[in-house]
Amino acid sequence: MARRTFELSKELESLSDNDLLRAGREIRWRAKSGIPLESLAVECAALVVEASRRALGMEQYPVQLIGGFAQFEGHIVEMQTGEGKTLTAVLPAFLRALPGKGCLVITVNDYLAERDAEQMKQVHELLGLSVGCVLAPMEADERREAYAKDITYGTAKEMGFDFLRDRLRVGAGGDIMSRHGALSDGTGEAPVQRGYYFALVDEADSVLIDDARTPLIIGLMQPNEAATVNLYRWCHRAVYHLEGNKDFLYEPERRAAYLTDGGCRKVMLMSKPSLMDTIDTEKIYTHVEKALTARYAFERDRDYVVVDDKVSIVDESTGRMMEGRKWQDGLHQAVEAKELIPITAATGQAARVTVQSFFRHFTHLGGMTGTAAQARGELRKTYHLPVSIIPTHRPCIRAERPPKLFATMEAKWNAVVESVDRIHCKGRSVLVGTPSVEASEALGALLKERGIVGQILNAKYLEREAEFVGKAGQPGNVTIATNMAGRGTDIVLHDDVCTAGGLHVIATEMHSSVRIDRQLIGRAARQGDPGSYQFFLSLEDELLRCLKTEKREAIIQSARPNAQGELEDSWLSLFQKTQQVLERTHHKQRKQLLKQEKLRSEQYEKMGLDPYLELTE
Repeated sequence: MARRTFELSKELESLSDNDLLRAGREIRWRAKSGIPLESLAVECAALVVEASRRALGMEQYPVQLIGGFAQFEGHIVEMQTGEGKTLTAVLPAFLRALPGKGCLVITVNDYLAERDAEQMKQVHELLGLSVGCVLAPMEADERREAYAKDITYGTAKEMGFDFLRDRLRVGAGGDIMSRHGALSDGTGEAPVQRGYYFALVDEADSVLIDDARTPLIIGLMQPNEAATVNLYRWCHRAVYHLEGNKDFLYEPERRAAYLTDGGCRKVMLMSKPSLMDTIDTEKIYTHVEKALTARYAFERDRDYVVVDDKVSIVDESTGRMMEGRKWQDGLHQAVEAKELIPITAATGQAARVTVQSFFRHFTHLGGMTGTAAQARGELRKTYHLPVSIIPTHRPCIRAERPPKLFATMEAKWNAVVESVDRIHCKGRSVLVGTPSVEASEALGALLKERGIVGQILNAKYLEREAEFVGKAGQPGNVTIATNMAGRGTDIVLHDDVCTAGGLHVIATEMHSSVRIDRQLIGRAARQGDPGSYQFFLSLEDELLRCLKTEKREAIIQSARPNAQGELEDSWLSLFQKTQQVLERTHHKQRKQLLKQEKLRSEQYEKMGLDPYLELTE
């Protein structure tokens, strides 16, 4: 198909822009008349190749066309970092948009959505299609206009919340599908979305897998009474008087704390403000447990950041702030109490949907990512999506250096600094991946002591994300990034960096999923460039904190490091096994969440209620 596509595209070179536009409109008319899209695929691909050449000065590579055809057919394609996934998405988006039923292209943040929409709009408009973009600040009328376009770019979060808001607009007894695209009839505002025909998901593993453990919830603000604020503040102070393994049990693998019978008695006997006299004892116990969880399970600059006296959750898989998201059941307020900042109002749940349920509404679904192979079983079972691995345009020559393992965090950071110093002096660029905001800034301070100025890219500086990543391929440049901050933006190497050996990636921890690790190391050696990567690990790493305290301490005690604090390679299996346990745990959580929602949906649908409005209390 790719060969025939390029043959046809050559025939289109002599056409004027008006003739090309006419050809695009003609093929759209044929699609709307009922001709199967499969029989138009090669002609459409030829038009897309020619329009891309004229609008962007770029033509799709054969592997990009293969990836585009696969996404059109309903596959998740695995394409390595830097292989041009944004340009690959033009073909399936154009094809699926032809019938006029709507095509959504979903990215991981507003910046990428707006960037891709502006850039790819040039191609689609040459062929007669309109392009819109849904961004967080938009009002309902602007969103309705964006969704009315042939192709609409946006984030999964915004589109998921619009899905829920549409249900709130129609009401629990309304038929939302009959109202799509309709004007308001006086009984409620018309939905902003016009249906669920086709969604193309960029960074599909992040959106469909990693985000699937947290449902999207629209809450109704509940007034913060003085007694409630006192409760959160008092619980935060109370936990400092409780002893672990005596008054409470903490389960790190579940990130949850539970009061023992003795702990309950101690809490009951503690002096309390008179304002709390009206609060039920069981509610006090529950919020003490939330305060314990906030203290022991959630760390500032790792799980969240505090900006302008507000707690913003940090996404583990991307290192980005999850705007608009809050932990539920009082946990968010417990974290605010811990940070001694104003307590925000808790939210009652008005509408809720899981990521899995939202995307299963679409008639057609496709996607792309750099790491899908490890999740192929879950993608097939949950979304009925096969995974296709697309070869690289040029052979990958990424070099793997053996991992370095250390007994302590201090020994590891010293080794990382030495490695960065040695490599950056050779004129190569270096990208260091860290697990948290705190770690990225601590490493930046250590490098500064050596006279190395590193660009820090984390949840605090996301507005400068593209700027930092754009400079990451310059000679001697050192970029420190949390997880995959900067994901979706290519690191283009300077010629001198290529000559010196390319980009070197240092992973300072293994993450909870091997896919996240692959995304990080995949930043090196894109498009046939030279490059290398290496892991630096320690027994004090965050990955091992999911182990019980006693077991972790026993492991550290049994270590026999050399004079530099380094351990034997055999310790690597400990990290790999722990990572596998976490992957299985997270998979079970997603599976259980989907099962619970399915059961609730069945119950409420039998009662004639909208399950997304009535699933929660």
